[in-house]
Amino acid sequence: MTKALITGGAGFIGSHLAEKLLEKGDEVTVIDDLSTGSFQNIAHLEGHARFRYVIDTILNENAMADLVGECDKVYHLAAAVGVEYVIDNILKSLQINIRGTEIVLEQANVGKKKVILFSTSEVYGKSNALPFKEDQDRLMGPTIIHRWGYAVTKALDEILALAYHREKKLPVVIVRCFNTCGPRQTGQYGMVLPRFVRQALLGHPVMVYGDGKQTRCFTSVFDVVDAVIALGEEEKAVGSIFNIGSDHEISIHDLAKRVIELSGSSSEIEFLPYEKAYEEGFEDMRRRVPDLSRIHDTIGYEPKVDLDSLISSVIHYFKK
Repeated sequence: MTKALITGGAGFIGSHLAEKLLEKGDEVTVIDDLSTGSFQNIAHLEGHARFRYVIDTILNENAMADLVGECDKVYHLAAAVGVEYVIDNILKSLQINIRGTEIVLEQANVGKKKVILFSTSEVYGKSNALPFKEDQDRLMGPTIIHRWGYAVTKALDEILALAYHREKKLPVVIVRCFNTCGPRQTGQYGMVLPRFVRQALLGHPVMVYGDGKQTRCFTSVFDVVDAVIALGEEEKAVGSIFNIGSDHEISIHDLAKRVIELSGSSSEIEFLPYEKAYEEGFEDMRRRVPDLSRIHDTIGYEPKVDLDSLISSVIHYFKK
């Protein structure tokens, strides 16, 4: 039985990961400051014999020393999430993403505890070299555009983790998630699919930012969690970076149409310029597609949940 610590475990992905690890028979401890996570996501786990939670920040070094010292493996998800949240809370986002990760790695190194670090497809920036490969060059926008702050901090997190692995022999695995969606995700911080679903179910206009021709690849949280656990158990994954996602592209405009159709909504689609949705000078990527060959070769990963099933799961969650 593994003793797992999940930072950010009351978040959307973290809560699903906690459930899956408990199903496996592991002991699970969650730490979350509830800044973007929600206790509601883990309330149903309260009272489970192998589950406990701590409401605190990962910036609390004493608390982290105790929690990391008691575990066998750390799944590090705690971070600022969502484009809107990062833009509105840029300084806090920088602090939690950089210093928070440094504390996790420092404490994990004391007992050489394995760290599975959650990164993001944002680290590829504005690159047009598709599909994105884990070892390719990245292209960042200007520092005056706040959204790039998130990408830079997550890239620095990866560099820190890899440095600990090379110099301190700390076992680390890095995963770059591409548009993970599913039940419990809200549109509160800019996530597009739950925002569309909520608008459609309420009969409000479904607001597409930009011209809607930008494409993304959406992945079920259940596929992501299964892959993360498998990578955490695979010794060949240590010291490497892995894309996790789907390579099925859809434009945001077509996604909006699919949400309206599957939800039976009468909503109309409206378009909102980026500068009104976010900030003046906001930059977006036209396409974002992962190369999945490395994760496939390592653990045989293939996404199982198709897009319609994924959208339907979010619709069902919001209705419930």
